[in-house]
Amino acid sequence: MRIAVVGTGYVGLVTGVCLAEVGHYVVGIDTNADKIHKLKAGIAPIYEPGIEALLKRNAGHERLTFTTDLAAAIRDCDCVFIAVGTPPGEDGAADLQYVKAVATAIGQHAQTSMLVIVKSTVPVGTCDAVEAVLVAELKKRGSTLHLPVVSNPEFLKEGTAIDDFMKPDRIIAGTEDEGAREKLRQMYQPFVVDDPSRLYLMDRHSSELTKYGANAMLATRISFMNELARLCEKVGANIDQVRLGMGADPRIGRKFLYAGPGYGGSCFPKDVAALVKTGSAQGLELAVINAVESANVAQKLWVAGKLKRHFGSLKGKRIAVWGLAFKPGTDDVREAPAKTIIEVLLGDGAVVCAHDPEAMLNFGVEIGPFAALSYAKSAYDALEGVDALVLVTEWSEYKRPNWKKIKGLMRTPAVFDFRNQYDGEQLVKNGFFYECIGR
Repeated sequence: MRIAVVGTGYVGLVTGVCLAEVGHYVVGIDTNADKIHKLKAGIAPIYEPGIEALLKRNAGHERLTFTTDLAAAIRDCDCVFIAVGTPPGEDGAADLQYVKAVATAIGQHAQTSMLVIVKSTVPVGTCDAVEAVLVAELKKRGSTLHLPVVSNPEFLKEGTAIDDFMKPDRIIAGTEDEGAREKLRQMYQPFVVDDPSRLYLMDRHSSELTKYGANAMLATRISFMNELARLCEKVGANIDQVRLGMGADPRIGRKFLYAGPGYGGSCFPKDVAALVKTGSAQGLELAVINAVESANVAQKLWVAGKLKRHFGSLKGKRIAVWGLAFKPGTDDVREAPAKTIIEVLLGDGAVVCAHDPEAMLNFGVEIGPFAALSYAKSAYDALEGVDALVLVTEWSEYKRPNWKKIKGLMRTPAVFDFRNQYDGEQLVKNGFFYECIGR
């Protein structure tokens, strides 16, 4: 099939290279000429393991090209994906201006009938709005082209996005058009050849809400375990043992039961806020989801407060922070717990030296300049003369550090383990102060 993907950000680029990998002919479209120039040179604008290899291979086989010319790109396509950003507005609602702008351009330039597939995460009813835009633009042209709109949300985890797309546990698509359903079956057949039932075809509203529902459920599990961890500290229980006991129940399962400093990233915070806003627009107070959002904010502040509760005052204290990305395997720092934690530390008078294998550049842009915030070339460099080490993101290189070396570098051997990665008893035996979450 001939496929166009509008938007070469995280979702659009992963979608494009993976569809090309199974033999489709894909053209990626973006208004950013510099980004397109880099993509043509085989340089990915995002950090995602494996993506540059797929980018170069499929470009080399002439299955993947890039352009800024939307009109030319969609001229002979079977389908066009809309994969542009839907950032949250000031009121928490998803900003749909970019989605609608692409729909307008498609309606103005389409020369053949094709599927219009909304891959961006959008509130319920957005595909109806996209359809209305297309109909209006076609009417202006006096065109009778058939441009059925499909909801096809992504379920990609940063750091494992290629595997998630190539080996999906499910593909969700919403449309009432039978011709569109058949095209979707053809397009996605290589990804579900062993089990076609993993392609779930439903109505558009259900498809749109499935994405928000899934992310809100995962965010709920995280916030629930974080609150339970705080209770563990009060009553003398161990959240790791509680997690194992809970996860052994097949109705609950083991995933997303880890306590930590709160969730972040490009999806959970934005999607939870958008779902709350959708409920409010319908006259519904989504009390559980509202609580998830507030619990997550409270968790970030609570873990940051552990240092002040230990030291009494942070004024003049030197703190090393390991991990700035919201999770390992990505350079994404949007809504990252590290940002809140570091802002609290700086606000209380601490001096912070941070390290992350991939995210330092993005983090510097996200948080802005602070005289008391610096970045280290290596994890150990960050520890010179510090009073505390704070683990925020559990990158593999932080999992088995040389504690003897670390103790020699630090001014005060204190470790705040916000991912429960380390053996606290052993550290205490070796002369460290150790604090984690819920143990």
